[in-house]
Amino acid sequence: MEEKLSTEERILRIMRQVLTRIAKETAVPPGTLHPLSDETLIQIRECLALIALREKELAEAAGRPKKERPRFIDEPRGEVVIPLEKTGLKKD
Repeated sequence: MEEKLSTEERILRIMRQVLTRIAKETAVPPGTLHPLSDETLIQIRECLALIALREKELAEAAGRPKKERPRFIDEPRGEVVIPLEKTGLKKD
């Protein structure tokens, strides 16, 4: 079920997506000169931090806890349940 977002929340989400896409698309191998200036990169980081802060404030004000967090690509999305039963184990 899609949650209903305010106009401000939708704007912030799109801005976050655009800024992160710019960062990904302009990424260069280590040791190579980046096409964006250091000042621009710092400002992008500051914008992303402000966007995250405002998104958190809006979510809390609306009574929705912010559950998003950074994840590794190979990190499982759901919970992993490990059974603690001894069935199927060999006894020596």
